[in-house]
Amino acid sequence: MWLAAEAASQTNILKMVGPFVLMFAVFYFLLIRPQQKKQKQRTSMLNQLKKGDKISTIGGLHGTVVELSDDTVVLRVNDTTKMTFERSAINTIINSAPAAVDLEK
Repeated sequence: MWLAAEAASQTNILKMVGPFVLMFAVFYFLLIRPQQKKQKQRTSMLNQLKKGDKISTIGGLHGTVVELSDDTVVLRVNDTTKMTFERSAINTIINSAPAAVDLEK
């Protein structure tokens, strides 16, 4: 008799936990996994950044990369203006430079 009660309680636990497992699976495949994929692509793009690349910042500023460090980027906006930005402020690479180019004039 106690085996039947134990089997019934295990079935109740599965019925209670099942929807939560299903919800987690849906959240994982619709929200978490695509976000991780986008983050990996963005990190790869920022790591491939090099001198001479024409980029656009999150604020919409266009410029050419003149200097790079681990966390900052110096952009040449026009012939005389250079601006320093956080590397994370870069939105897209518009044109990638073929090789490292000396941009100092």
